[in-house]
Amino acid sequence: MSYAKDPRVDAYIDGLPDWQQAVCREVRDLVHAADPEVTETIKRTDRPYFVLQGNICALLAAKDHVNVFLYDGAIVPDPEGIITGGHDNKTARTVAVRRGETVNARALTAMFKQIIANNRAGGWRRLKREV
Repeated sequence: MSYAKDPRVDAYIDGLPDWQQAVCREVRDLVHAADPEVTETIKRTDRPYFVLQGNICALLAAKDHVNVFLYDGAIVPDPEGIITGGHDNKTARTVAVRRGETVNARALTAMFKQIIANNRAGGWRRLKREV
């Protein structure tokens, strides 16, 4: 897969242990595959964000897992139950991937696509107001 990479995101990922690098690279590939217009950047000093007309997700490596923050206002369905935290959060929910676990690519890609569609429709805040 070919997409424009932000060297600051590369630097963040390259500084992680091998297993976290693998998780971050897989999530990065999935979010870019969800839509070719996705771009990546760094926000909050060093955190990788993936955006398209709004935030889609961010990565944060912790001691024993990688957090994928989904910026969906808790409106994107989670039929496979991959959300591990932030169920009551008004902005973002979390998918935590621990060492040895596999990323549920199908479920995460579906969520990325819905977040992108919501962003293109004005964002989750607007969509929540219209309901």
